[in-house]
Amino acid sequence: MTYHGKHRERRAGLWHRRAWSVAALIFLTGLLGIPLLGLAQDAAGTAATVAYRDIPQLGGSRNIIWVIAQQHLLLAGFVLGVPIFAWVCEIVGVRTGDKRYDKLAKEFTKLLTSAYATTALFGGILLFMLLGFYPKLMAYLTDIFFPSFVVYCALFLLETVTLYLYWYGWDVMQGGGKKGLHLFLGLLLNVFAFFIMIVPNSWATFQASPVVVAEGSALARAWAATWNPTWWPVNVHRLIANVVLGGFICGAYAGMRYLSANTHEERVHYDWMGYVGNFIGVFGMLPLPFAGYWLMREVYQYNQQMGITLMGGFLSWLFILQAFLIGVLFLGANYYFWLGITHRIEGSEVKYRRPIMAMLVILLLCLGVWMTPHSLVASLEEARKMGGTHHPLLGVFGVMSAKMTVVNIMILVTFMSFIIYWRAGKQVTATWAKVAQKVMGGVLGLAAIVVIVLGVWGYFVPAIVRINYFSVAQVLIVLFVLVTITPPAHDLDGLRAVFVAGTLAHLRRDARLLPVRLLAGPGLRGGIHVIEHVRVLSAGGLHFLGGHHGG
Repeated sequence: MTYHGKHRERRAGLWHRRAWSVAALIFLTGLLGIPLLGLAQDAAGTAATVAYRDIPQLGGSRNIIWVIAQQHLLLAGFVLGVPIFAWVCEIVGVRTGDKRYDKLAKEFTKLLTSAYATTALFGGILLFMLLGFYPKLMAYLTDIFFPSFVVYCALFLLETVTLYLYWYGWDVMQGGGKKGLHLFLGLLLNVFAFFIMIVPNSWATFQASPVVVAEGSALARAWAATWNPTWWPVNVHRLIANVVLGGFICGAYAGMRYLSANTHEERVHYDWMGYVGNFIGVFGMLPLPFAGYWLMREVYQYNQQMGITLMGGFLSWLFILQAFLIGVLFLGANYYFWLGITHRIEGSEVKYRRPIMAMLVILLLCLGVWMTPHSLVASLEEARKMGGTHHPLLGVFGVMSAKMTVVNIMILVTFMSFIIYWRAGKQVTATWAKVAQKVMGGVLGLAAIVVIVLGVWGYFVPAIVRINYFSVAQVLIVLFVLVTITPPAHDLDGLRAVFVAGTLAHLRRDARLLPVRLLAGPGLRGGIHVIEHVRVLSAGGLHFLGGHHGG
């Protein structure tokens, strides 16, 4: 009876999986069959005379293309972003000898292989939809970009082979000199992924900022169309955005695995994986607005009317929604840091309550200014009461001078929140480190003051001065802060002992090798900043991941 019961359960599970497979196949077949509906509308004409097909019953061809392209773009962003920090984690594991980084890199790559096939599937669907709905446009793009189509196909083939060699050769290439070969495969994977990203970007940016394509060879025409004004701004913006997307998705995956973990060791691992994923996402998110600013600046220089339509015309409300979504990301990242400070480090809730409240108020005020529209959709009576389409108060906050200022302030506040999270629970004993902390605080405060002064000054200068000088200066100041403060903030305790307080504290990698060095050793050198689960016992010993070490 038990055997037959198990057999029935296996058959039921098999039929359940087959049912899902059949349903997925029917769904995909339906997607591929959508262009046939549009083709039926033009059956009377010849294929050569059809320039455009539409299916208004399903929301129109533009919306169909948008949905499918968005799914492909999200998956592609994850697939192109994850190899970067997976490869970096593997390098860190090799240099430090810490096997956890190798395990983390392998788990990142495992997510990559799962998403790769789905990305290719949506890319194929998108291609068939474009050919079906926009045959004339695709014929024109093919005539110009055919050499890059061939390059893209070769890159896609190379990346596919490299990815599966990198994944399936992970365990085989661990010993001897094979690890170097595996790292080289990871490098090739990232190189191919980068070029796979920038080649299709040229097809899209050419449509946004077309250039004159003169007569010449096929390669010359393709290169002239590729090197358009918005190509490199989009390349940089997408590269950073892919890293941010990949980091946050890996952090979310780690959070789900943490909640479903059954053992203490699994929870420790996925807690650390979530920390690494969020660290990557936040540090990528900080410079991302600068890349977006560069892109819009190039759009304005290419065609001022196009920029006005995007940010001041009927599409401007999309930027308001974008500001809201980005603000939620900033608030979520800061909330993660604040939770880590107040709930992981004993006694920190009282110590950091006021700074956290101040940072929250600043972030909410900045987000409110960022979301303020320059002009309101108002009735004739409302416009008369306001004295025009621009509200006398809101109009002040709706211009780019105010928005650029608050964006930079939000970046500085988030960076300061991260530094506090990074350093919380540590008491450095080196005198130079204490001075360095004060200097870093002064640099952050001075940078915020200068950014605000330039933002207010921007109201009283011509737009060309504000765009070319003041906004650029704000960006450079914030980038200078990020670049100069991060290294010393990470290694203030590199030469002297560190006292660690709290149930969950930030430790250096080699501290666990000899716990007494944690309190009185000559120095903690090397290693990478990680999170360890530590309990200070009443007897003075230290409890590391289930093991006890006397103090």
